[in-house]
Amino acid sequence: MGQGSTGNVIAALASFFIPGLGQLLQGRWILAGFMFIAAALLWLLLLGWVIHLWSIIDAAMFDQPHRRYRH
Repeated sequence: MGQGSTGNVIAALASFFIPGLGQLLQGRWILAGFMFIAAALLWLLLLGWVIHLWSIIDAAMFDQPHRRYRH
C-alpha cells in the first residue's frame, strides 16, 4: 500500500474514530498502542486531539518500508 491508497484511507478513517486503530490495521502494533494510550491520557488534559490528529495523518501517509525504494 502506498501513500493515498485505499488501505491508507481506510486506516485514516479508522484512526479518526479510535486513535491508533489505523496503525493497528496496518500491522504497526507498538505505534498503535502508544497512540491509543497517549490519546487516552492526554484527553484527560484536553490535549488528546493532538495525538488523535497525529494518528489520522500518520495512518494516511504510511508507506510500506519495502516499497519505498522500488523503481
